[in-house]
Amino acid sequence: MTAGLRVALIEDDEDLRVSTTQLLSLAGFTVDAYPAATPALAAIQADFPGVVVTDVRLPHLSGTEVFEQLRARDPSLPVILITGHGDVEMAVSALKAGAWDFLTKPFDPDVLLAAVTRAATARMLELDNRRLRAAAQATGAPEDDASNGLIGYSPAIERLRSMIPVLADADIDLLIEGETGTGKALLARRIHAAGKRRRHRLLGVACGAYPDALLDSDLFARVGSGSVVAASRGTVLLDDLDQASRALQARLTALVEARALVTPGVRDAVPIDLRVIATAAEPGARAEDAIAPALLYRIAAVRLRMPPLRERREDVVPLFAHFVAEAAQRIEGPVPAMTAAAQHHLATHDWPGNVRELAHFAERFVLGLDATADTTESQPASLPERLDAFERAAIIAAMGAAGGEVGVAIEHLGIPRKTFYYRVKRLGIALGPLKRSG
Repeated sequence: MTAGLRVALIEDDEDLRVSTTQLLSLAGFTVDAYPAATPALAAIQADFPGVVVTDVRLPHLSGTEVFEQLRARDPSLPVILITGHGDVEMAVSALKAGAWDFLTKPFDPDVLLAAVTRAATARMLELDNRRLRAAAQATGAPEDDASNGLIGYSPAIERLRSMIPVLADADIDLLIEGETGTGKALLARRIHAAGKRRRHRLLGVACGAYPDALLDSDLFARVGSGSVVAASRGTVLLDDLDQASRALQARLTALVEARALVTPGVRDAVPIDLRVIATAAEPGARAEDAIAPALLYRIAAVRLRMPPLRERREDVVPLFAHFVAEAAQRIEGPVPAMTAAAQHHLATHDWPGNVRELAHFAERFVLGLDATADTTESQPASLPERLDAFERAAIIAAMGAAGGEVGVAIEHLGIPRKTFYYRVKRLGIALGPLKRSG
């Protein structure tokens, strides 16, 4: 998610430039102010994540010429012209050519804010649609490395991605903890695929559904494709280990300790070269003895945590784009355009089912079903409500990513401290719990 859309303000009158910058900043926008067209044009490229507000009368290059150059770079970039009464005819011509809006001096601050807000909302939808189209084109391309499947830009995901090559060949057992649907098994598979063991089998074991009656004849048999023997020199993935029966855990403890297949009643053990990666619910969400201590201590040489989606909200849109592209390719259909309702749902929903729930949402979206049917709102939210929800989610996500540190969150959001506290107060955000959660 984008934490604060930008406004490029081009105004040669210093007093008006300063006052307009303050107005837009207090409304939550990040403002890049320029006294002339040349430095602004050097900075504003295609896919600029925001809106351009420019005076028509500028030194050396007029606002309409600025608009024409920007339209050539990105036809959908919203440009709002500020005109004097003598420039209205020129502004109307620019409006017919594709300019977003124009205001005459002296303009009402609320009118400017309304115009910028409308333009910003349209820009958000356009950029999200570009991401969807780009993801659709990229889906199916071979991955450059095994970490590419871990999608997101949040600090937590970037840290996990950076750890994959380190852990891939470390040849130590791992425990990956997290809520259901966060992608724990995906991370395990990426670690396996990035290391030397990738040439050998990854044997997945659904611990919570494995019947004790099949332990000797299947999982711990001396031969067979479903046996741990088949994963020798590879990896065994123990999915949902905290749901494994006591009998299964006892056998796994013996396996991990001896690195050999020990069969009751059989004297000779079968040595096995394998790595164990286990997944489980977070400690606070499982019983204290859900994993037998003897087993836990042996497999938890390194413990990783997959954060829930609500703690990395900046990853929601890129993940959604990825799943939409996958779904469109699967059904051999087009990638739908992003809608305001879908965008609102992405920005405000808590995603208790995490990445798995988001993937299902993307599938419904591609199929043209009521993708937001699981929301509790009976009426579509108004534009101010959608913007407030977006800003609230961005601030909360930034606080989570910053570990509860206000200064770090402000730096991450890219807004002045005064603006941050103004938005927190207006949106009714309680900072206390967010600080404690860090």
